[in-house]
Amino acid sequence: MASSPSSPLLLFFFSSSFFFGFFSSATSADSTLKTYIVRVDSQSKPSVFPTHQHWFASLLSADESSPDAAAARILHTYDTVFHGFSASLSPSQLDSLRGHPSVLAVLEDRRRYLHTTRSPQFLGLRNQQGLWSDSDYGSDVIIGVLDTGVWPERRSFSDVNLGPVSKRWKGACETGEKFGAHNCNRKLVGARFFVKGNDAAGRGAGPGMGGGINETVEFRSPRDADGHGTHTASTAAGRYSFRASMAGYAPGIAKGVAPKARIASYKVCWKNSGCFDSDILAAFDAAVNDGVDVISISIGGGDGISSPYYLDPIAIGSYGAVSHGIFVSSSAGNDGPNGMTVTNIAPWLTTVGAGTIDRNFPADVILGNGVKLSGVSLYSGPPLSGKMYPLVYPGKSGILTSSLCMENSLDANHVKGKIVICDRGSSARVAKGLVVLKAGGVGMILANGISNGEGLVGDAHMIPTAAVGANEGDSVKAYVSSTSNPTATIQFRGTQIGIKPAPVVASFSGRGPNGLNPEILKPDLIAPGVNILAAWTDAIGPTGLDSDTRKTEFNILSGTSMACPHVGGAAALLKSAHPDWSPAAIRSAMMTTANLLDNTLKPMTDESTGKPATPYDFGAGHVNLDRAMDPGLIYDITSDDYMNFLCGIGYSNKIIQVITRSPVNCPRAKKPLPENLNYPSVAALFSSTRTGVQSKSFTRTVTNVGEPKAVYQVKIESVPKGVSLVVKPTTLVFSEAVKKQTFMVTIKADTKSLLLDDSGAAFGSLSWSDGKHLVRSPIVITQISPL
Repeated sequence: MASSPSSPLLLFFFSSSFFFGFFSSATSADSTLKTYIVRVDSQSKPSVFPTHQHWFASLLSADESSPDAAAARILHTYDTVFHGFSASLSPSQLDSLRGHPSVLAVLEDRRRYLHTTRSPQFLGLRNQQGLWSDSDYGSDVIIGVLDTGVWPERRSFSDVNLGPVSKRWKGACETGEKFGAHNCNRKLVGARFFVKGNDAAGRGAGPGMGGGINETVEFRSPRDADGHGTHTASTAAGRYSFRASMAGYAPGIAKGVAPKARIASYKVCWKNSGCFDSDILAAFDAAVNDGVDVISISIGGGDGISSPYYLDPIAIGSYGAVSHGIFVSSSAGNDGPNGMTVTNIAPWLTTVGAGTIDRNFPADVILGNGVKLSGVSLYSGPPLSGKMYPLVYPGKSGILTSSLCMENSLDANHVKGKIVICDRGSSARVAKGLVVLKAGGVGMILANGISNGEGLVGDAHMIPTAAVGANEGDSVKAYVSSTSNPTATIQFRGTQIGIKPAPVVASFSGRGPNGLNPEILKPDLIAPGVNILAAWTDAIGPTGLDSDTRKTEFNILSGTSMACPHVGGAAALLKSAHPDWSPAAIRSAMMTTANLLDNTLKPMTDESTGKPATPYDFGAGHVNLDRAMDPGLIYDITSDDYMNFLCGIGYSNKIIQVITRSPVNCPRAKKPLPENLNYPSVAALFSSTRTGVQSKSFTRTVTNVGEPKAVYQVKIESVPKGVSLVVKPTTLVFSEAVKKQTFMVTIKADTKSLLLDDSGAAFGSLSWSDGKHLVRSPIVITQISPL
């Protein structure tokens, strides 16, 4: 989310003559510059230079004709999660680099986007007991948040009664516009900003790049002008804040999942300007060097499409972090409910979807015929007080922009003094209300379309507004069409808790299957991501609109952006309670203990359809930290395992090195099977072109982290029709000397009788139990067409 002040190291060329030619061509006929990330083989550094810094300094000094121009081309250097640099290049420079033997890959810099009080209890956390108590609320763990920065004055970032920061912390509190060293403390232990990629785009680094921060609304510092970063940081690790609310909604005590964990803010995203890959990668590099234990990153492509891992700097940066023992929580994206929309799907990432919690903000639409329709709202201005107003639907004209209440689409003569029905989509929900307000409307009914179904989120609208689901939207439109003088009013009912059922999979949450490697089930799990109260910036009102001048200490937001820091905070608690656990062990503990039932003790449902949800929607389930603290068995994964996975999916040694930094030699004789990655879930892919019985076998290894002497029995659950599932052995015996056991799962599918659901899959599960622990893994069976 932000970019760091100048990185010191720009590495990697064989000779000063190459360097001179590379940069002097910037002043040639090639005038169009674009930003690229260059992956370099660090082992190519000539031995005469003791470090890469020396090597680079020598190369710089060799270009005596234009050293300043050369330095200006370089944005960041990377030496921890990635070896290489980012620079603004002309076409001829790009060609030269791609042909150089030291260069492994050149990636075009791309823009990414943000995936945008009761939730700790909803995760199973309780005061003075369980994981909160056993981890001392995460006090010795540092969470790095890659986002839009932080508003440090918020109570959520108070360091009152916190002990000293760990000596392993090597980070910095970078100063800048309206942000000084005094803004960091024992809670907010570090803050950096990364903007060079955005700046380069703003200087016109090629067509289609866009970029450049808006200095009139942004702070060139770690200070948060957007609010998103303050919200996610306080969700993960905000301190207890009494008498918290958003304009009276969600009143109570606001707190993060790990209230005593330390926060390091890395600003890589900028208001209205997005987040550039080169800056994100620099922030990963800095965070690992600084000494964070957990990284939370609620950023993605924004289009529901995932790049191959070697072209995805979030995947590359997170691999480097995980290889250093750092847990990385990432958001699954907000392009649901359509299938194959989950993003951030690298197997070393923990990918988090969004679910509801048992709190809602009801708003009723009362029609002139007496019919009452249920909706939601966070409107806090003067109420309509039961007065009935004329009701109008601009979409009756058949003009799409009017239906969507887009800017300048409404006729004031048609909507003045009326409540206006606006369809959801194409523009921000709160922006539609502003369009209605400017046209003289007195209120808005925001109606879902079929793609959003019944999924609703609350917004702090600037005009009396109720958001309604697709069915209610159809009802209110039918009323307008059938009545000569339709009228309506909106009644706001404040905060309601104890909502059932909950959790429900949010309609917007990114869904499986995994679009790159369906052998790995994604998302991994879901966490609270709907109507989450957390700290907010003073730079903008709760809607985020420039015209919203309201100030609020807390705001209520929805998105997988909100779910991601819940799992980041959860990882901090588990890391504090179990400092020897690897990132994969922490993920495994959360996945194998996740809930499948809602608070009515029935299977979780999908908000968009009301039907039972599946592992494509929720992964292994909804995180339950009370159980994750003591999972019994864990599925651990090493860097070598991930390398074997990359070999198994057909990546070459050179491509794998782009991701892993280290040279790799994939086995030539027997290629590893990607489905044998030691994941806590199993996905069996069968050919759709073959008929009859097909069989697949998978190996998994579990590590006992419970009582040293334990005996686990397997339980096979909910096997789909047309499928047989065999596990060998059926009993796992652990002792002081034997902490690991391997088992094999064989799945046979008869394509003649196999029944797949609307997503093209069937689902089951297997569990291991010792009478105390239940270690559950989801199983997916699907058919694919071979390439």
